[in-house]
Amino acid sequence: MARFGLCRLVPGIAMLVMAGPAWAHPHVWVTARAEILFTADGRVSGIRHAWTFDPGNSSFMTQGLGANHDGKPTPDELRDLARENTRSLAEFDYFTILKANGSEQEFSEPTESGMSLADEALTLTFVLPLKTPIGPGKTLSVEIYDPTYFVSVSMAAKDAVTLKGAPGGCAVAVTGPTAPKPLTAQKPQQLSEAFFQTLTSASNSGVQFANRVRVSCS
Repeated sequence: MARFGLCRLVPGIAMLVMAGPAWAHPHVWVTARAEILFTADGRVSGIRHAWTFDPGNSSFMTQGLGANHDGKPTPDELRDLARENTRSLAEFDYFTILKANGSEQEFSEPTESGMSLADEALTLTFVLPLKTPIGPGKTLSVEIYDPTYFVSVSMAAKDAVTLKGAPGGCAVAVTGPTAPKPLTAQKPQQLSEAFFQTLTSASNSGVQFANRVRVSCS
């Protein structure tokens, strides 16, 4: 099951699966921030994501990296990790659904992918450009979640979603999942591992854990 999280997590995930039903999903925890990007003429051009992984998964991903194999990755290794992660997200639509007046919009391939390590946590950044920028006067809604709920995505407690270059009169509102409070690495959900092994990119069980963003400009 090659999942976002990172190609380097696959061996560890396999070990968790074989451990039996005591292990539960999700296996990866992300704290997310998003920046809605506007053009100079007031059109929405895309989203810049910044996703910080939990320390445990960050440690696993960087294990053996670095010039001295000390878990401190070099800039080249961080670039490779960023490429791997953004590439693996394509199958799952980058965990991002954006609609304008209820109509789903299409993204181009991500740009500006990068990875950084601070306070023992990796942060992945990338830009999702819209194929067609959205003109003024439309209400935008964004959902950010993993459809298979392999990855738990929670919005940051502060400045979770910001607007860059927005014209005057624009406002943003963020609401959490309709399901119970998102889970943490310390309080995993007790769900059957066999159930999650059947999920694919077409599954959408994670929608109940979606983070929802609404942007409106008067």
